[in-house]
Amino acid sequence: MVDVVLDTAKTPPAETKSQEKITYENNKLHKRLCRLVGQAIGDFNMIEDGDKVMVCLSGGKDSYALLDILMTLRERAPIHFDIVAVNLDQKQPNFPADILPAYLEKLGIPYHIENQDTYSIVKRLIPEGKTTCSLCSRLRRGILYRVADELGANKIALGHHRDDILETFFLNMFFGGKLKGMPAKLQSDDGKHIVIRPMAYVKEADTQRYAEVKQFPIIPCDLCGSQENLQRKQIKGLMREWDKKFPGRVDNIFSALSTVAPSHLMDKDLFNFKDLKIDGEARQDGDIAFDEEPCSTPTTGVISLHLDQD
Repeated sequence: MVDVVLDTAKTPPAETKSQEKITYENNKLHKRLCRLVGQAIGDFNMIEDGDKVMVCLSGGKDSYALLDILMTLRERAPIHFDIVAVNLDQKQPNFPADILPAYLEKLGIPYHIENQDTYSIVKRLIPEGKTTCSLCSRLRRGILYRVADELGANKIALGHHRDDILETFFLNMFFGGKLKGMPAKLQSDDGKHIVIRPMAYVKEADTQRYAEVKQFPIIPCDLCGSQENLQRKQIKGLMREWDKKFPGRVDNIFSALSTVAPSHLMDKDLFNFKDLKIDGEARQDGDIAFDEEPCSTPTTGVISLHLDQD
């Protein structure tokens, strides 16, 4: 019997170095996702000891990433919480019903597949060519609340990330006339559950790359044949352009969502403008517009004015 010895010396140094760099970057990505998800959970007190978290798994990159990171954090957390994965099979044509069960069986995690033919309902009520996402979302939400009740889950985890939150904010502002986003934590419509978005601080680019690294079995989201929400697509394109041309702008906008000055907006229900009177005391939320400019004065390109002395 002859032992086979691999001659590692023949491996090109450049190739070895490249592979080491890829491994390093992948590990860094995983750590970043764990840190950001853990930070969001802590900032908003999303998960507490004894919780049962129902992770809504669509088959897209974001919900796969959410489940994967929550499973990692559960092993490290100082508290105990349970996870159950739930997929709603809406009976869309050509939906690969075997992919998610096979994936979840391999993970060894409790899961439930809920079969509800919402596809037929949506197709019957929405005219051909129109976006079906809004009605589909409402139907899906009601079903998931019921399933959470049946499974005994008190927290419902969704895979929305930072970009989803910002896109929703701009959609509401541009097309709905509201300063309204997608909160990291809220009470469900039926008042019986808490809906959480643990990936609120995570960029979509990171979930995209993580899905490629982990090779998640992605199920396309266009099976229903619905037209993509063109308004959201435009907003997504605008944010990508900002990221390229003005690095940091999108980060600042996201930061602004958690740094709100109600006294400097115009919502009469949010701030009592009517009863605002002179009291002779300095106010933390007073008008400091002339003291702190939001943008620094440029040091170059200043136009000099030459005034006639006549």
